[in-house]
Amino acid sequence: MYQFFAQLSRMKYITRWGLMRNTQEENDATHSLEVAMLAHALGVIGNTYFGKEIDVNELAVLGLYHDATEIVTGDMPTPIKYFAPELREAYKKVEDTAADHMISGLPKELHEIYRPLLKVQGTKPEYSRYVKAADKLSAYLKCVEEERFGNDDFQVAKETIYKSIQEFGLEELDYFMEHFLPAYELTLDEQTKREE
Repeated sequence: MYQFFAQLSRMKYITRWGLMRNTQEENDATHSLEVAMLAHALGVIGNTYFGKEIDVNELAVLGLYHDATEIVTGDMPTPIKYFAPELREAYKKVEDTAADHMISGLPKELHEIYRPLLKVQGTKPEYSRYVKAADKLSAYLKCVEEERFGNDDFQVAKETIYKSIQEFGLEELDYFMEHFLPAYELTLDEQTKREE
């Protein structure tokens, strides 16, 4: 009996933004799907507009699994996770231990297939960077959504994340912010309206 996939199915129970008042709760499963789509999109933008040769499908899969270890660790709020370098390093060790624990829930023949998905930092550094960018972008979009619905609890987070996106130095991320972000400010009717 192997428990890996049963554990993954529990991502929907891990609530994000635990220290914030949310108009719409977000869980790890929903967030991971969005990160996968955004990482894929950043890769597509890189290939199409900036001459890169990125395996966009690999980016999508890495995005799907990027927070899987939170099934074991839970979602640690960002202010706590980054409070001190020592705490961040300790948390990385906990994440590695959680990944090893989860991988042990697979047949041995599958260990090396899933290990790079759970330990994104140890795979291709350039792909890890795209997943981090997509993760930041997803967090920013959450702040935009909360602000649209009148929740000012996310105002400082939105400003902080926006600054980190500006400083990220990924041209694909800048392209997304310029060309796709404005549509997130629109209502559904405005998004679906066609020009006559």
